[in-house]
Amino acid sequence: MIGMLQAGRKIKIMINPCRLVLMLFGALSIFIQCDAQPARPFLSNLKAGQHFPLYTGYAAAMERSAFTLDEGYRLQYDIDSLGADFITDNAGDLGFAFWENNQWIYRVVDMKVKPVITLSYPDMVTYHYYPFENIRVEISMVVHSSTAAFWQMKITNESNVLRNINLASFIKKKQQAFKNTRVMAEDGKIYFTHVEEPDGWTKDHHLPMVDSIRDLFQFSSNVSSAVCVNDLSFNENIFEEKNETDSAHLISIRKDVSLQPHQSDSFRIFRIVQPLSHPVSSLEKEADSMEHASIVSYKKVNEHLFSKTPLPFFSDSASMALYWSACNMMRQVFYPAEGNLKHNYYVFSREPQWGWGHGGQVFHESIAMLAYAYIDPVSAMNSQRVFSDRQHSNGYINYRTGSYLDEVIEYKGQLTSSAPWYSWLNWEVYNITKDQSFLSELYRSSKRFYNFYTSNRDTDHDGLCEWGGEAVLESVRDGHVAVWDQVGYPAEFEALDLNCMLVMEAKSLEKMALTLHLDKEAVAWKKDYQKRTLLINKTFWDPVNHFYYNVDKRTHKFTYKKKDDLKRDEIIGFLPLWAGVADHQQAAYLVKHLTDTASFWRRYGVPSLASNDSYYNPKGYWNGAVWVQWNYLIERGLLDYGYKKEASTLVHKVMDNMIGVLKSDHELWEFYDPDSTWGGYHRTYIWAGIIIRMMMDLQTKRK
Repeated sequence: MIGMLQAGRKIKIMINPCRLVLMLFGALSIFIQCDAQPARPFLSNLKAGQHFPLYTGYAAAMERSAFTLDEGYRLQYDIDSLGADFITDNAGDLGFAFWENNQWIYRVVDMKVKPVITLSYPDMVTYHYYPFENIRVEISMVVHSSTAAFWQMKITNESNVLRNINLASFIKKKQQAFKNTRVMAEDGKIYFTHVEEPDGWTKDHHLPMVDSIRDLFQFSSNVSSAVCVNDLSFNENIFEEKNETDSAHLISIRKDVSLQPHQSDSFRIFRIVQPLSHPVSSLEKEADSMEHASIVSYKKVNEHLFSKTPLPFFSDSASMALYWSACNMMRQVFYPAEGNLKHNYYVFSREPQWGWGHGGQVFHESIAMLAYAYIDPVSAMNSQRVFSDRQHSNGYINYRTGSYLDEVIEYKGQLTSSAPWYSWLNWEVYNITKDQSFLSELYRSSKRFYNFYTSNRDTDHDGLCEWGGEAVLESVRDGHVAVWDQVGYPAEFEALDLNCMLVMEAKSLEKMALTLHLDKEAVAWKKDYQKRTLLINKTFWDPVNHFYYNVDKRTHKFTYKKKDDLKRDEIIGFLPLWAGVADHQQAAYLVKHLTDTASFWRRYGVPSLASNDSYYNPKGYWNGAVWVQWNYLIERGLLDYGYKKEASTLVHKVMDNMIGVLKSDHELWEFYDPDSTWGGYHRTYIWAGIIIRMMMDLQTKRK
């Protein structure tokens, strides 16, 4: 019975106690969903202004992508002195300018209302802005395929008077002018060509990239004029009828839009590219295929793609934006099976494209699969199958694998592989997918790789392994490493990090074997990692500094050339936490080192080298930068040893910087500065996506 007041009277209402509990529970559920839990789908319900932490790169969906000619775009809408333009690395930048009452509006700073993104997925974005008072422009851009994109524009007059607007859509290219321009203003088309010269790495590896390209820029409706000019000043004369012949740095199509009060006009703009060897008709055919393509259908496909991705509980929109931005980026860098591959694969530079980042996948980069498998488990498993498909008969897996690349690097008679995270990744992907056939298949491959590795990396036969092949490259830490640069070559040392990885490989193989009911093999794997664990603690643990270091391969001492010159506090000293090698007392010492603000516990995460080391550089590579995936390994170790508070603090440190950088440039980077809001040096780097797994693991409170 509950008492209520109505019009000054007290009314008694009888409610069943069980029903009351349900009502209260329902009210609480609604409160949680509405107040704290962002609506799904998050990426379809955005209000992302200039400094909202959103990744704004766009490329074709995996199933509509191809490697040899692939145009992606970055929406740059946050720089006041520029326009809201779609940027490419070599194909020119596309933008829009508006004319009314003798005034051009192009720059963001001059807009009446600046751009706001309302939807963003790997291959599409919707946003709106007001170039003039009461003139709303809404644009949905879709990268339909690797060779075609379209912009659907809707201009609405929200005023009570007639408005006459002129739109100038354009593509500009500062370097290497467009060539062979052919204007067909009556059809709203401009044909032209451009060149995208492959970089030195791509040429050296003989990748079949298309460099001579034919383009079509086209409107879906009547236009007023089309021009090709060499003037990039963006003054009012730029779009006049003064077509240049043959070459131009800017091409533009203009359209007059006359709108009655509260009237709208909608149309599409197409940009298509094809190899120069293809006929012009192939450009027109692809434009025709997009003429009536439904924006809603692209949206629904994306919403379905992410519908089963776990939704971690974060009450602030910035954290959720980071989470979903990382999901977008990871999905975006996938290509379908093509060339020499039977399965889909990823790269880690799609727009912009650069050399080795576009060649193919490397399995130390595949740590991102521990996050990506929650988005698309099938393509995550197939990405791992790329490695097993290319595995040599002796178990070796080459360094980099792509659709047109098998990068086998031989150095002093040894084959270079990658850091052995292979069995561990396969086990973790299985833990997400629970696919028994995948487990059985990849267990066999993992076994063969482990046996190859341990047979070829213990040159002194002491039970501990050293980095081999091109050892700097194989070690992952391939630039500005304190020990490599200032002490000696990695193959000269018993490798702490490598042996921790091999412990985790054997532990993962044991779990695989147990799941597959291969009990005798599981026993053998357990003996393997137990023996290696004892050797690690005997060899690499320093009882003076209470930290782990590499040792000289010959003497097993911390001295190589000068006394204790191997005692450099590097991030690898924390890997025994991740591998479960440290005992609880050693773990306590490591956590004390970790949380020392004078060395590792920096504002934005754990640097790759202690900040009090003379070689420290927060914007370096492995001498100070924060590598998100290595911070993830530390988080896993902290959770496993019960340091949940420290794990949570670490994850939020890393998140804070990634959010800050997303706010400033809308990019996800290879690594981050531990002391300031900065990311570098390579963008759209797939392993930055591991941040979503870091966030997930806080929610699940791993034991």
